[in-house]
Amino acid sequence: MNQTAATIYLNETNYFCELYLDPFNKRIRVDDYRGNTKFLLEKVEELVKKYQAEKLIIKARSEDFKMFIEAGLQPEAMVDRYFLGSDAYFFSKFYTSDRKRNDHWITEDGMIQSIFKLTPPIDKTFPPKEYELKKADASCAKELSVLYKQVFQIYPTPLQEPDYVKKTMNDGTIYYVFTYQGKIVSAASAEINLFYKNAELTDCATLTEHRKYGLMKIILQELENDLIKKGIFCAYSIARALSFGMNAALFQLGYSYRGRFMNNCYIYDKLENMNMWVKNLADC
Repeated sequence: MNQTAATIYLNETNYFCELYLDPFNKRIRVDDYRGNTKFLLEKVEELVKKYQAEKLIIKARSEDFKMFIEAGLQPEAMVDRYFLGSDAYFFSKFYTSDRKRNDHWITEDGMIQSIFKLTPPIDKTFPPKEYELKKADASCAKELSVLYKQVFQIYPTPLQEPDYVKKTMNDGTIYYVFTYQGKIVSAASAEINLFYKNAELTDCATLTEHRKYGLMKIILQELENDLIKKGIFCAYSIARALSFGMNAALFQLGYSYRGRFMNNCYIYDKLENMNMWVKNLADC
């Protein structure tokens, strides 16, 4: 695939489609569509061949569930109320044997079962007073990029570049951070879809030496409060399936497990499976 990620729009006679070309992760994602799904899939298959993608992901509406099954795709995850209150089903198709092969699936199944046995924390904990929580702005972009570079050897989006961080902020993504002695040591963001009124809580990173105080849970709760004020109640997060801590944090914050993407993206140090977690903020 060409190495530049891009969103493209196909406005044809019988269908409309919003596609995300993701060369770094060797995949194509259909973020939105309407119209004739048969013609849409034929075109998407052409693009898969053209860009030599290894995986296709489609965010499907519930009424199209059987059609995508019949077309040879498989459901991997779902998000409750994604489309203005209607559920979304994430279907996938793989185009190479290696992309469909995985050695960690059984281990990750066991981890999820262990997480389900956890109990929510009884008391809300607060970090030492040296830690300060704040909403990030463009002036934080360089520090944020440094944080992501330190935490992740590989990341599925170019967050190690300050200009990219600024671009996400300009596009409406909000970031909250914890600082320690004036330096950012923990951060997460909410990528907001204003049209469908949902948000992905993502880009979660904390420096190793600051992980014992539960900073990420506090940041995620602050992001949730911000989303509620904006009238956005569908929140979801996609966590590395091998990360016990991040999946446990989401479970203890009231998120529900909604599936796992196989070999979804390059993150941390390799191509990894990712778990979907969903929360209805209207119930908070």
